[in-house]
Amino acid sequence: MALAPRHARSWLFTPADRPDRYPRGDSHGADAVVLDLEDAVAADRKVLARSHLTRPGAVGTPVWVRINDRTSDHWRDDLEAVAGLPALDGVMLPKAEHAEQVAATAALLPAGTPVLALIETSLGIENAFTIARETATFALAFGVADFRRETGLGDVPEAWAYPRTRLVIASRAAGLRGPIDGPSMRLDDTAAVRTEAEKSRAGGFTGKLCVHPAQTAVVNSVYAPAPEQISWARRVLEQAGHSGGAAVRVDGEMVDRPRLEHARDLLEFAAVTGR
Repeated sequence: MALAPRHARSWLFTPADRPDRYPRGDSHGADAVVLDLEDAVAADRKVLARSHLTRPGAVGTPVWVRINDRTSDHWRDDLEAVAGLPALDGVMLPKAEHAEQVAATAALLPAGTPVLALIETSLGIENAFTIARETATFALAFGVADFRRETGLGDVPEAWAYPRTRLVIASRAAGLRGPIDGPSMRLDDTAAVRTEAEKSRAGGFTGKLCVHPAQTAVVNSVYAPAPEQISWARRVLEQAGHSGGAAVRVDGEMVDRPRLEHARDLLEFAAVTGR
């Protein structure tokens, strides 16, 4: 079931030069599909990929498109192709480092087209808030592979605490949804995907990029409210309905206004995802 972008949990990359893999009313279990003109497409196939993308009837289901970055020779050509798509949810801009790059991208798209800024460098991390605050920015996403290559960070959790937390705080301070985590490259290890997703959700992320359809169901499950959370939220609202606005006691816990709003958010999201 595809969700509105503000609720989307799994974001599945599909190479734009492979029209046989384009969604045809079926999003492969993903909440959002991202047709990729960047890393998934070799340099000598960029023109071919754009021609597939713009062929009449090629894209019948609303999609996102990852274009090439602002400094690339392909950036403007990508935007010219994407701007005419009849079914476009938004554009993903890779290697976003400055708010001006998002603004320049949005200026070449139909008015109101959202831009998902993919942060993949140290400079992007440091400028995360100004990027998030740009009017056209829909959300931030974390390009973990490129960031790892640039910084040389290893796998110890504390090495990743700063960039991850910075993306979360920047997103929320700018009034955006929580950021979207980078993909797991373990295509056949759904247990590893689940572990990564659980950690990133606990860290404030609200979704995850996927590079294989087998990853989407796991990601959707992790980022949806668990049954026990939904039961708790229902009990909270039931008790709060008799409290006249005062804090209430639920399962031995004091529930005040922030926790009450959290319960309402959980039930709203549960309704959207059909849980």
